[in-house]
Formats: sequence, C-alpha cells, structure tokens
Amino acid sequence: MPPKRSLAPAASPPPRGLISSFYHGIKSPENASVVRSVAVFAIATAFLSSSWTDYLLPPV
Repeated sequence: MPPKRSLAPAASPPPRGLISSFYHGIKSPENASVVRSVAVFAIATAFLSSSWTDYLLPPV
C-alpha cells in the first residue's frame, strides 16, 4: 500500500491594508476610465477656480 499523501490547503494571500487595497483598486484596468474622469474633473476645477481663467477671456 503506498503511503498517504498529505495535501496542504492552498495558502491564501495575506490581507491587504487600506492603502494597498486603495492603490490596487486605482491601478486596476477595470477602473481606468473612472480614475481618468475624476482626474480630468479635478484638474478642470482647479484651473477654473484659479486666476489662470483670465487667459480664457477675449482681449478687450
């Protein structure tokens, strides 16, 4: 009779921390369009609330 083989259960990855899970969520290809949209919105809001918007006005 051959000896019995003991199969150890597959080790699960260690739980991620808050920052690590946030980083992996942002870098996920599934969320790329959402991350890009939020970034463009933040840049547009920062630009339009700054004094640089004077360059958008036509010269008088």
